[in-house]
Amino acid sequence: MKLGKIFPRSRHLTLLPLVLSLSLAGCISVGPDYQRPQLDLPQTTAPQTAKQVDLKNWWKGLKDPVLDQLIAESLQQNQDLLIATARIDEAKATAGIAMSNRFPTVDATLAASRARTSENSGKLPANANPVAKDYQFGLSAAYELDLFGKLSRADEAAKARLLAQQSTRDAVQISLIANVAQTYFSLRAFDAQLAFAETTLKSRQENLTLQRKRHAAGSIGDIDLHYAESELAAGEIAFSQAKQALRNVESALAVLAGRSPKQVMNPDLPRGLTIQELVKNMPAAAELPSDLLARRPDVIAAEHALVAANADVGQAKSAYYPSLRLTTSLGRESRVLEDLFSPASLLWNVAASLVQPVFRAGAVGAVVEGAEARKTQALGQYVQTAQNAFRDVHDSLNNAASNAEIDASTQSRLTAVRETYRLSNLRYQSGYSAYVEVLNAQRDLMQAEIAAIDSQRAKLSSGVALYKAVGGGWGQ
Repeated sequence: MKLGKIFPRSRHLTLLPLVLSLSLAGCISVGPDYQRPQLDLPQTTAPQTAKQVDLKNWWKGLKDPVLDQLIAESLQQNQDLLIATARIDEAKATAGIAMSNRFPTVDATLAASRARTSENSGKLPANANPVAKDYQFGLSAAYELDLFGKLSRADEAAKARLLAQQSTRDAVQISLIANVAQTYFSLRAFDAQLAFAETTLKSRQENLTLQRKRHAAGSIGDIDLHYAESELAAGEIAFSQAKQALRNVESALAVLAGRSPKQVMNPDLPRGLTIQELVKNMPAAAELPSDLLARRPDVIAAEHALVAANADVGQAKSAYYPSLRLTTSLGRESRVLEDLFSPASLLWNVAASLVQPVFRAGAVGAVVEGAEARKTQALGQYVQTAQNAFRDVHDSLNNAASNAEIDASTQSRLTAVRETYRLSNLRYQSGYSAYVEVLNAQRDLMQAEIAAIDSQRAKLSSGVALYKAVGGGWGQ
């Protein structure tokens, strides 16, 4: 059956072009239009890192395939990133709802009913059938004209919040990549410390065996033997502590990579470059990027939140003004199914309602005040986020420079302590010094070795913190 036969052409359908023209006409949007806050920014220059390494994939400059694999794995499986992505989908759906409110709604209705009226009720005419049937079929439409921007401001706010969620996800990605890299550096540092502790422990076990033979031969006294026993116990403690720290960092890295609980309990993580090789390959970032506010996703997210709060103010203020709603329906109704599509069964309705708030006991003003307060909060959050962004870069540059100096000094000290230990051993074996001098040099060497490994890890971590601070690790 053709639609023209169901709904014959009516002069009232000429209202449709009018409705469409009103919907396309420009309406007044009350409330302030967004303007980016003016910030007193420092003089900046393009980062040297842009020439040395791609900021989006900065970790690839380390040339460690295991690190590349772990980061790729975390980007696919990390739960924080998956949650942030799901929040984008939620915001996208909310934006879709806000957008749909700007269009007419159309519903189709098909209904059939059968009812019986009591013959003793006095409501039925004489000889009337107490059983009544009714059949309806039609279309109804409703549309609210956005005269003062209530719907457009809501749409603007929803889209801004969607963009904010997308930027928040990018910020989560940056933090995730940085955390994986820094945890991997800790893993390789503890690997080195465990290897050194194991070597030291074997050396002290051999030394204790030798000292026991000397004590049995009467070459040394009880005090030297007890010194050797004490140092062996200290070596066992250091070995156990290094192994404990290594196991903990392995499980932390497995969680960051999004591995299963079974794999977290038994990580069995692969190893790539040594801590020393990673330090040599770490590219250095030296300058403050001129586009920092455009590169940092957290700043971008804060600004989109401010845009949304600004649009909320306009939406709240639109409640002071009248709203115009148009409704129409067109259909068929008959008590007999066979007559449903006859010309006499046609029905239609066109209505318009204009609502102007007169008295709401201050409710509209309270909503506007609340929106203004939330906008002030969003402005403060945006300014604070921008401040923290520049502080992060400043502190990261400072820490990177300081850690590089500390590492250089630590390596120089390690070289000196190694030579001191070698000479102390020679003096003791030649009978020129007591065994306690060797023990002191040995303790200093162990501390210097561990400090050197820690300084290399700190140097790598500060480099990662700088890349994170300048917004590296995501693609615009």
